[in-house]
Amino acid sequence: MQKTFSEAEYAGKKKLTRRDRFLNEIDQLAPWALLEAQIAPFYADNTGRRGRPSIGLSRMLRLYVVQQCFGLSDEGTEDAVYDSQAIRLFVGIDLSHESAPDATTLLNFRRLLETHQLTQKLFAAINQHLSAKGLLLKEGTIVDATLIAAPPSTKNREGKRDPEMHQSKKGNQWHFGMKAHIGVDAASGLVHSLVTTAANVHDVTQTHALLHGEETTVFADAGYVGAQKREENQDTPVEWHIAMRPGKRRALPDTPEGKLLDQLEYLKAKVRAKVEHPFHVVKNRFQHRKTRYRGLAKNTAQMFSLFGLANLLLAKRYLIAANGMNPS
Repeated sequence: MQKTFSEAEYAGKKKLTRRDRFLNEIDQLAPWALLEAQIAPFYADNTGRRGRPSIGLSRMLRLYVVQQCFGLSDEGTEDAVYDSQAIRLFVGIDLSHESAPDATTLLNFRRLLETHQLTQKLFAAINQHLSAKGLLLKEGTIVDATLIAAPPSTKNREGKRDPEMHQSKKGNQWHFGMKAHIGVDAASGLVHSLVTTAANVHDVTQTHALLHGEETTVFADAGYVGAQKREENQDTPVEWHIAMRPGKRRALPDTPEGKLLDQLEYLKAKVRAKVEHPFHVVKNRFQHRKTRYRGLAKNTAQMFSLFGLANLLLAKRYLIAANGMNPS
């Protein structure tokens, strides 16, 4: 197909922007065929029928990925397609022959994913792909949780805050929103389990839901003290490495035994640090610091998408080496 003037001009530019490099990474890293296979049985294709022709599944999936990676609304995603040649090339849209999918089309696609819990299947498919590459060893698990703020405004139809979100105190500050609890592979730092709750649910109550059953060791911070004594975890055959409470660690005596215990805490903290990397990608790279939708169900569906994409980026250097990709 002959290039348009804008495509020729874009192809001849001398500098690759960060957006160009980022989209090129996602394009190379994502197992597109595997992801499309999860959605295809539920995606209606009305090719050859009357009415407005459906947008191809490949394009809609790529458009959805753009939305998640750049933290865009449905309308913002539509505008981004018109504004950015990099996004148009990534999605595969030629404005000289067609229009970009509108916000309502993207909304309907999101609802399809939420209704059939397809984001969980996409998350599992990505992990299956990474496991086949030898990146999920499942010998150890690190558990942790992070707060995701929700809009506290009552300026809506009901005149109330989201009833499925709650407030929680962290340190001396109160936060309103939800929690994302994750279980991370201790070797690779990739997320293998995800549970979401309101912010007032204690971290330790979700420990059992974050274990896949094949690990032999579990690492956690001081918020999980006593997890091994809970009824649901008593029959779990793992070795627990839970951090000492800060006050107790500061009170360790200045003796050889005290120094040894402090060194053990340092070694446990080095392992636990890997659990912060997925949170960093989701909150900083994907700019997801606040919930976008009302209710836990919609936000949970989005969290599975975000952590699945975060796994791809965290595994980038391993996948590039394994597949012989061109590093950006």
